[in-house]
Amino acid sequence: MNNIKNKFSIKDLENLTGVKAHTIRIWEKRYSLLTPKRTETNIRYYDLESFQKLLNVSFLNNNGYKISKIATIEEHKLPLLVREIASQSNIESHAINSFKLAMLNFDQALFYKTYESLIKEKAFFEIFYDIYIPLLTEIGLLWQTNTISPAHEHFITTLIRQKILVSTEKVQAKQKHKSNKTFVLYLPDNEIHELGLMFINHEIVSKGYQCIFLGQSVPLENLSDLQNYYDNITYVSYFTVMPEKDDIKQYLHDFDEHILNAPQTEFWILGQMLNVIDITELPKGMKAFKSIQSLLSELN
Repeated sequence: MNNIKNKFSIKDLENLTGVKAHTIRIWEKRYSLLTPKRTETNIRYYDLESFQKLLNVSFLNNNGYKISKIATIEEHKLPLLVREIASQSNIESHAINSFKLAMLNFDQALFYKTYESLIKEKAFFEIFYDIYIPLLTEIGLLWQTNTISPAHEHFITTLIRQKILVSTEKVQAKQKHKSNKTFVLYLPDNEIHELGLMFINHEIVSKGYQCIFLGQSVPLENLSDLQNYYDNITYVSYFTVMPEKDDIKQYLHDFDEHILNAPQTEFWILGQMLNVIDITELPKGMKAFKSIQSLLSELN
């Protein structure tokens, strides 16, 4: 079975490239930059080559090239010019486009090639902040607009997860614990969005702290088991979609009653579900953070 997405509507192109549909039409008519095809029922669509070309055109336009100038460049030279510019500056935008192409084509080789070129120039945390976070934000919007399928999202997030794990293993091998504080990272019941938490784990480990990563969907009652083995625990969790908004207050109350009753215990939380509560009313020992960066800034 051929899983490659090779037909795109003009709305797909707008969602994938950020170029507005009316602008794409103007570029077609005035500069012949793209040539849409038609189905047997006369419905316009764009092929994969058109999408790749539009990514390159958009990249050049965002880097100071006028559309009238781009239209005069031979088509086979566009990718070469893009790579030349990306090697000098704005590598983030080029990398994000490459990762999107890899996702659409289920192209592992392109993902690995793009990542290897990045890691030569950037630290892992820079790749996560500058490229993975914007990429994942775009992917979320593409999924919501049905431009991509859940299979595309799973493909790219699995590869990103692999890179986080590999980099975490490398920093663990060099780890020297700097204090007796232990961080326990977990996601609540039915929460599976773990990439952000995995990166937090990576950064806490890299700063020399003992860190235990429990991962997805951990029942609250299981957390107390850790207190039989460690003192001075800071639990860290990421509420992306769970607990549901009607259940968050009760969840935090239960955490306070059953987990925070132990001495030297804290609970650090972040995620969009916190928007439904007043974080100024959190129990003592709980801290809410608006971003990964703000949470990590708490570490000495």
